[in-house]
Amino acid sequence: MDKLRSMIGGREDNEEAGLTAQVLDASTLSYSTRVKWFVICFASGILCSILGTALLFLPNGTKLFAEFYTLGNLAALSSTCFLMGPLKQLKRMFEPTRLIATCVMLLCLILTLCAVFWWGKKGLAIIFCILQFLAMTWYSISYIPFARDAVMKVFTSCLS
Repeated sequence: MDKLRSMIGGREDNEEAGLTAQVLDASTLSYSTRVKWFVICFASGILCSILGTALLFLPNGTKLFAEFYTLGNLAALSSTCFLMGPLKQLKRMFEPTRLIATCVMLLCLILTLCAVFWWGKKGLAIIFCILQFLAMTWYSISYIPFARDAVMKVFTSCLS
């Protein structure tokens, strides 16, 4: 099927295309390859986040925590590029329903690294990591139908 698609699309079948070229055009990757790379990126993202959390309790581990936690979130976020392709992922990230969560998440990713490297404020870095987690969670549940509504109802019923 891929050979037929490449002939119709006017592309030559290039087996030696680099991984970057294949990632940019997700249609050249087979379904099983995309799923494997999704699992690898997602699992490495979770591993980095857990490792970063463990490093938090070491002396002067706040810097490593912020680095690994942010790297883990980026890896987990980029893992979905293998499933739907990077351009479609970017379009879906900035849809009106996810725009605020995406902006807050990306801003907190940047601010976490700024707080650790430039400002040297460890407490601020931890606050930004917490905000990263919350924004990433809110962003992630936006892909589940009616999940945001359910979360809002649970919190309003708990608060009232």
